[in-house]
Amino acid sequence: MTATAPTGRSELLRPDGGPVRVLVVDDENALADLLSMALRYEGWEVRSAGDGAGALRTAREFRPDAVVLDIMLPDLDGLTVLARLRRDRPEVPVLFLTAKDAVEDRIAGLTAGGDDYVTKPFSLEEVVARLRGLLRRSGAAAARTPDALLVVGDLVLDEDSHEARRAGRPIHLTATEFELLRYLMRNPRRVLSKAQILDRVWSYDFGGQANVVELYISYLRRKIDAGRSPMIHTRRGAGYLIKPGE
Repeated sequence: MTATAPTGRSELLRPDGGPVRVLVVDDENALADLLSMALRYEGWEVRSAGDGAGALRTAREFRPDAVVLDIMLPDLDGLTVLARLRRDRPEVPVLFLTAKDAVEDRIAGLTAGGDDYVTKPFSLEEVVARLRGLLRRSGAAAARTPDALLVVGDLVLDEDSHEARRAGRPIHLTATEFELLRYLMRNPRRVLSKAQILDRVWSYDFGGQANVVELYISYLRRKIDAGRSPMIHTRRGAGYLIKPGE
C-alpha cells in the first residue's frame, strides 16, 4: 500500500527534492508492515528487512536516509548491524526499537551510536515524530515549508507548540486528545475507521479496545463543538471525520 503525505503539514524532502528513504528492520512481519505503511503515508520511500544480513544488503542497495532498527534480530543483533552500517554510512540516523523493560538495551544502543529509541509497544505517531526529528537534525531532509499549522474551517492546530484554537479561542487538550485531533485534521472530510485511529493514535497492539476511540471522540466534541456548529461527525458503521462547521 502506498499513500501520499498528509495534507496540512510540512513535508520533509531530501536535499535533491526526492522523497525521504527509510529502512525498517524487524523480524515481526506484521509490525514491519504496519510501520512501513505509516511511513509511506508520510510520502516516504520505505524498504524492510527481517534480519541483520538482509538489512545490510538492503542498506547498500537502497541508501536510506534513516533506519528503524530492532535490537533483537534472529541472526545479527541490532548493535552489530549498527556497527556495520556505520562503516559505510557513518552519518545515517538510527532509531532503535527495544523491549519495554530492557533498559540495558537502550543504554547499549545509545552508547553504540544509536541516535534515539522507542520502546515496544509504541504509537506509530511517536515513531514518525522521532524520525522527523532525526532527519531534520542530521540534515538528511528538510521541511518543504515551515508552516506547522493544520487548519480546518475556524479550527487551527499548531503541531510545534501543541496549541489549538477555534474561532480564536484557545482549546486545552491532553496529549492523547492532541494526537487524535491532529490525525483527524490531517485527513479533513475523510472517514477514519476506529481501527485506523487505534493504529495511529494508540499503540499498534492496543488490543482492539475500540470503545477508547468513542470515549476520546466524545472528549474532543465537548471541547471543540460545544456551543458551536459541529465539526466532528460520526458515520455509523464506518468511523469519524472532521470538516468545517456549517
